[in-house]
Amino acid sequence: MRTSKRIITVAVIAALAITTWIARDNLPWVEEPYQSRKDKNFGQRAILVEAAKARKGSVTVIIEALGTAQANEAVTITSKVTGLVSKISFSEGGQVKTGDVLVELDSQEMQASLEEKKAELVNATRLYERARELYERRSVPRAQMDDRFGDLQAVKARVRVEKARIKEYYIRAPFSGRLGLRRVSVGTLIDPGMEITTLDDTGKIKADFRVPETALSHIATGQSVTVKSGAYTDLEFKGNVTTIDTRVDPVTRSVQVRVILNNPDELIRPGMFMTAEFVAIIREDSVLIPEQAIVVSRDRQYVFVIDNDKASRRNVVIGEHVNGEIEILSGLVAEELVIVGGVQKIREGTTIKLAKPPQSKAQ
Repeated sequence: MRTSKRIITVAVIAALAITTWIARDNLPWVEEPYQSRKDKNFGQRAILVEAAKARKGSVTVIIEALGTAQANEAVTITSKVTGLVSKISFSEGGQVKTGDVLVELDSQEMQASLEEKKAELVNATRLYERARELYERRSVPRAQMDDRFGDLQAVKARVRVEKARIKEYYIRAPFSGRLGLRRVSVGTLIDPGMEITTLDDTGKIKADFRVPETALSHIATGQSVTVKSGAYTDLEFKGNVTTIDTRVDPVTRSVQVRVILNNPDELIRPGMFMTAEFVAIIREDSVLIPEQAIVVSRDRQYVFVIDNDKASRRNVVIGEHVNGEIEILSGLVAEELVIVGGVQKIREGTTIKLAKPPQSKAQ
């Protein structure tokens, strides 16, 4: 009796299984395979999207760097000798030219010594001329005339020494530029090395920037550079690379690049913080698409290309971002139609219908 019931139960279960298998396509709780769903659902129902054509355009790669402004020439004015300041011939913040006298030190003692040496020179000259006349008349030997000539040369040398010493009491500008604050007054006793004022040539500015070593291949002497300062947010200063340091800093892995800027209005001052933009690469025939077309999946990027009203997934390699567009280095060619609106609804093979004509951007 029990055996018969078991046989009947197994038969019923088998019949239900066979019926379910046959009617599986009409059962709502049975999950369809992915390929079947794609063919019956997405492949038949068109999805409204917006699209844009990939275009060719110019892409400029810019390297940004930070740096500090320096005067083209800069020096602290000091004295080589000890002396009292007798006259100050400059104004704070004033412009001076090469050789202008800035400060005079009391040199009365030096002047008196020079006058003494000049008197010795006159006497030595007279004695030499007398000895030469006597030698020409054969009245004295040549050795005596040579002695007088040696004395004359020695006195001339002492005169030159005194003149050179006196020059050190007149402190002059070594080059043209603008002076800083005055640190001494008339009557100040100054020693060698004591600061009198500063002198900067700011008609041109040196700006030193730190550039990553990876950008070295894109930097060259003579290259044009755009420099900005936070003090003048609306101004740009143009300059050129003059020097690239021979060594890379092993800690920061950067190299120092020097840029010269014309500064006729002296807007840039030594010590100012500057930012520079080096134009590294210009690619004229790059493929550009709107940024919203890019879909990121882990470490990859892809786009959906419209091909015969179907969505086709395409892996791409991206480059630079340019005003709302992105450069495609590989995986896409110009004039191909990519989906930019409604990407989240799209799968591989989805039937596409454009909501409006493809977007285009003027080059």
